[in-house]
Amino acid sequence: MYTLMIVDDEPAILEGICRMLDWKQLGFERIKTAGSCFEVISHVVDWKPDVCLVDVRIGSEFGYELINRLKEMGISSNYIMMSGYDEFEYACQALRCGALDYLLKPLDKQQLQKRIEQVIVEKLHGTLRREARKEEDPVLQRPYEELSPLIRKIVMMVGMEYGQHISLKSIADRFRMNSTYLGQIFIKETGMKFSEYLMAHRMYVAKGKIMNTDEKISAIAADVGYSNMNYFYQHFHGFYGITPSEMRAGKQKGG
Repeated sequence: MYTLMIVDDEPAILEGICRMLDWKQLGFERIKTAGSCFEVISHVVDWKPDVCLVDVRIGSEFGYELINRLKEMGISSNYIMMSGYDEFEYACQALRCGALDYLLKPLDKQQLQKRIEQVIVEKLHGTLRREARKEEDPVLQRPYEELSPLIRKIVMMVGMEYGQHISLKSIADRFRMNSTYLGQIFIKETGMKFSEYLMAHRMYVAKGKIMNTDEKISAIAADVGYSNMNYFYQHFHGFYGITPSEMRAGKQKGG
């Protein structure tokens, strides 16, 4: 139904994005990749992309310059810019050329999925297939739609705020509920204490970053809410049976 074009001069990134989402389930029957602006200009008329993911730097050229050229050629698409540079000027240039968003690399799977779904509904006036919306909680391994509205809100809060100081009490305060009572409800429905769920979610996110990025372990620990490295290592080893460094070393060896 839709055509996706991905433009990046790094083959590994092109391959990674192609595998990151279930594009076919989202309605993208064709995925075209390009490693240079010349390749895009040469084929874009035939490709007619509905969505374009464009890197901010493609060799010696800039992604926003490419988008401007495509617009001059009369190519109408929904452009999303990607960048490994967290610089305000690049973000401004992306918005000036009409890009819908500016996503930092390495791309976050959930953020990309959410943005693409938004483009499908709001810009392409399409609908999302039911299976694509049936997302599963990574810790509970249950579809979100099977959870009660209250528990679904709690796990979604954790999904958004796991890197911050979040606790059962802080959540209970937001709902104006007694924290002990809320904790009992959480255990009854999930079979886990809230503190156990929070730690498991943090470990899940940490593992993904260790396996799929080159971020320092200390930075990953901070990202998932740990200011104390020893505490992080203890939890991680207790959860997975190996240290973060051992997990990364095993991945690099192909284990």
